[in-house]
Amino acid sequence: MTVYNRGDVVLVGFVFSDESGKKLRPAVVISSAPYNRARQEVIVAAITSNIRRRLFGDYLMGRWKDAGLLFPSVVTRIFRTIKRTMIERKLGTMPKPEMVAIDGELRHSLGL
Repeated sequence: MTVYNRGDVVLVGFVFSDESGKKLRPAVVISSAPYNRARQEVIVAAITSNIRRRLFGDYLMGRWKDAGLLFPSVVTRIFRTIKRTMIERKLGTMPKPEMVAIDGELRHSLGL
């Protein structure tokens, strides 16, 4: 079974919040390496190319191409815990400066 690392950008089937369907979308793995090794799942944050609609805690990426994405993108505060088997494939890796900024927004959003 593939082990995913914090910062991996992956393609995942996200269920809509009203559970009316699902859509394949990119996401970034935000769970820690020990968590990912010890469990059969990972925690991810959804990524969207809708850069005009930014909500509290969302992060507008500067280096989206370096992360393996095709369009300018925003890392959202839509989190999911998913089984590793639900990951379609790895798209790339989030550049370190982007993860540092995402971590800051994550702490701010969760009041940590």
